[in-house]
Amino acid sequence: MATARLTDRDLLSELEPVAEAELRRHEQIADEWFPHDYIPYSVGRDFDKDPWTPDQSRLTGVAQIAFEVNLLTEDNLPSYHREIHELFAHGDGAWINWIHRWTAEEGRHSIVLRDYLVVTRALDPYELERNRMQQVMTGYDRDGKDTLRGMAYVSFQELATRISHRNTGRYSDDPVADRIMARISKDENLHMIFYRNLLSASMRVDPSAAMEAIAAEVMGFEMPGSGMKDFQRKAVQIANAQIYDLRVHHDEVVWPLLRHWKVFELEGLDAAAEQAREQLAGFLEGLDQLATRHEEKRAARAARQAAARA
Repeated sequence: MATARLTDRDLLSELEPVAEAELRRHEQIADEWFPHDYIPYSVGRDFDKDPWTPDQSRLTGVAQIAFEVNLLTEDNLPSYHREIHELFAHGDGAWINWIHRWTAEEGRHSIVLRDYLVVTRALDPYELERNRMQQVMTGYDRDGKDTLRGMAYVSFQELATRISHRNTGRYSDDPVADRIMARISKDENLHMIFYRNLLSASMRVDPSAAMEAIAAEVMGFEMPGSGMKDFQRKAVQIANAQIYDLRVHHDEVVWPLLRHWKVFELEGLDAAAEQAREQLAGFLEGLDQLATRHEEKRAARAARQAAARA
């Protein structure tokens, strides 16, 4: 006979002590930092006296695209706050305090990225603002995810964002940009740990429901920037530069979390959860094969280009 699953409200109540402990841990280890400390304001110039032109940028090509995608993703914080609040707001204790803390910390990311890109003239500031307007007006919607699915999603998403930001900084070939992205990545990692640990606790409370949520999110995962203008074209360019591609997603995002949660060692699952785990195993095998094919195509393309140049 199947065990009755907890409602979202009951689950949040059950996990309240864990959320409180994780919030306290986060507050103790999170560093205070200030966006203005990372910006080279001395290189700034007035745009009315010296209008922007493409040759002024210290970033080029895919680095420009990756920074724009990362910033516009961060710009959608109003929607993320709304969604996180709807998923996790419960009472006036740890959950709501975490939501406010997370939102405040995330807000610094778009501040420091925009200041860097505008001061260093890395992107057309007019086009950047138009794209921000479109992105925020488009918003983000969780597509009806319940609390457990939301918890699984943000675990994967925070880790994916951390790695995307970190690799963007390294790819930029600009020490200032790299330092900024390394700083943001530290925040994203701590946010991932909070959600990851809450999901670990959920697996002890309701393992079958947690298993189904994890499987569903791995198989249906999309980054929150997928709604922005020309996202697919830009994502392909970012993938070809190996900033964030299927191999990175498979090896550095999905599997580290699955191993942490010991997904394939979990016992006591009901029939639906066991079926979800089997589907997940098949999906992961296919994802690995697809990532390998993409790597082989990229290598072949690079070889052809090298031969043409020779």
